[in-house]
Amino acid sequence: MKPENLPEKLRETYNRLDKKGKQEFLDDYQKASVVTGEAVGTVAAQSIGEPGTQMTLRTFHYAGVVELAVPLGLPRLIEIIDAKRTPKNPIMTIFLDKNHSKDKEHAEKIAKKLHEEYLKDVCTISIDVKKKALRVETKDEEAEKIIEKLTEKKGDNGVFSITEKSLSELKKLKNKLEKKRLIGVKGIQRTFVREYHGEYVIYAEGSNLKAVLNIEGVDKDRTTTNDIFQIYETLGIEAARNAIIVEAKKVLDEQNLEVDMRHIMLVADQMTVTGEVQAVGRTGISGAKESVLARAAFEETEKHILNAAIYGEIDTLDGVAENIIIGQPIPVGTGTVELAVKPMKSKKDKK
Repeated sequence: MKPENLPEKLRETYNRLDKKGKQEFLDDYQKASVVTGEAVGTVAAQSIGEPGTQMTLRTFHYAGVVELAVPLGLPRLIEIIDAKRTPKNPIMTIFLDKNHSKDKEHAEKIAKKLHEEYLKDVCTISIDVKKKALRVETKDEEAEKIIEKLTEKKGDNGVFSITEKSLSELKKLKNKLEKKRLIGVKGIQRTFVREYHGEYVIYAEGSNLKAVLNIEGVDKDRTTTNDIFQIYETLGIEAARNAIIVEAKKVLDEQNLEVDMRHIMLVADQMTVTGEVQAVGRTGISGAKESVLARAAFEETEKHILNAAIYGEIDTLDGVAENIIIGQPIPVGTGTVELAVKPMKSKKDKK
């Protein structure tokens, strides 16, 4: 590999390195180069799928927080690849800005502000069946104001007695009161403050990225969540692509499985190329293929063949799966090359 063969942008980086660094750079670049016609998709699928068979199914504790459990291993990898709308265990890592990151009291203050607290947490709510009345007791002044507003009844030293015509109406009111949030961010069930590399970080069980980023004192650049869809909806598709790469790499690294980053990047690219996060399955990438035979080879064979016949679909046989099915050379490697022979005119033709 010669330096002059490098792309212009990479040549600038190459020129800034010392002699040893330049050689390593050239070696890495040559190793990373892909031959024309290489089946990168198949290689990426095999390179991630095979180590996936060695993964455990256990749930591990989150880094530095014993109270938080997060699914890693195969369940988490499936969540990422299947683009699940919400992870089984959503978790946020909330960093504070430079002015507050070393102040434990301020970190705990923000953590308390984030944590959801409902009326049922500060009230005793019960139904007296005989009297057909709902009894609510509380010592929280803020809770009293909310109960008065919701029930349009005045309390007596924090005790409310609400009578309704039927028990079903009382149950509806009880459910309404129990679900009323007093403070906190929707979706954040618990918060923990821990020291991490000389600063205080808030770990949250539950996730609401948009709301948390709007809180004063939170570092918007470093705060993150393991909910890829929330990242997509808040920060955009490029951020979601990076999140898929980071989360998948984290799962594989935790299991000590070495997978080249380029394979994971290729999967992330395919999942986000349309501008939306889509799964690698019949509802996403595989189900959106143009080829009828490729879709039929994956899942729901009869449905795809029948629909193709009804709507008169045409398969141009541009992919790998469909060419394997009909026994033609696949467009990979030497199959990407087409040779044409220009016949020479014979002496008879010249006459």
